[in-house]
Amino acid sequence: MVRELAAGGFPVAVTCRVLRVSRSGFYEWNGRPPSLRAVADASLTSTITQVHAGSRATYGAPRVHAELRLGLGLACGRKRVARLMRTAGLVGVCHRRKHRRSGPLPAPHEDLVQRRFAADAPDRLWATDVTEHPTAEGKVYCAAVLDVFSRTIVGWSIADHMRSELVVDALEMARWRRRPAPGAIVHSDRGSQYTSWIFGHRLRSAGLLGSMGRVASSVDNTMMESFWSTMQRELLDRRQWSTRAELGSAIFEWIEGFYNPRRRHSGLGYRSPTEFEALHTAALTAA
Repeated sequence: MVRELAAGGFPVAVTCRVLRVSRSGFYEWNGRPPSLRAVADASLTSTITQVHAGSRATYGAPRVHAELRLGLGLACGRKRVARLMRTAGLVGVCHRRKHRRSGPLPAPHEDLVQRRFAADAPDRLWATDVTEHPTAEGKVYCAAVLDVFSRTIVGWSIADHMRSELVVDALEMARWRRRPAPGAIVHSDRGSQYTSWIFGHRLRSAGLLGSMGRVASSVDNTMMESFWSTMQRELLDRRQWSTRAELGSAIFEWIEGFYNPRRRHSGLGYRSPTEFEALHTAALTAA
């Protein structure tokens, strides 16, 4: 006589005896179709997987939930999203601690920000900084200018050096794109690039006000540190880079193709910088 086998290759009779269930109950459970909840979870898991892939596998449960709710109009709980992501093995990119560079040079400008990173309109307060990342050819250096109001990267520059031209090019790009009014503040750390004569001259010629934090205090430029941390874990640290050109192209595409127009920011109500600015402009027009 052929014995009937349950899952795992064990005889049904033995399985039922160990689990203390009846054989009729086992067959009823085995032939029962998935519940409505299970079907809904499977469908939602498929959507979550697509959203996670669309974020370049960087979103955790909060941003995936925001994309489902704000982007796709789906009503679901954050805990449910977290549970389904955990079951599917989907995780966001986690923060990594890193050692800070040594303190910069003394500043020619006062600290006009005093850690109050807030603005009520675009292009009134910018923050700027430089980061670096290795490739097989050598390091790539990136300077960026961030609009505090919307977290938009309004200017950036990439080079194989850290000379003053690097930060000046980023500033000039920001000025060309945004045309800030005189009196706008540009806040930085005390790195030698920002204390250079040419950078100060470009600020003065544009009517912009320089601002600098204290020596060796990353908290005094915390908004830029937060941006670098995001780029580090979501792009730079996720693979090894062969050439400077390869990494430079990836940084350009990440900023202009993902971060500014698409990446949802928790500080902006899980909207992207571009969407946040568009809503601000629409509100002013309506008023």
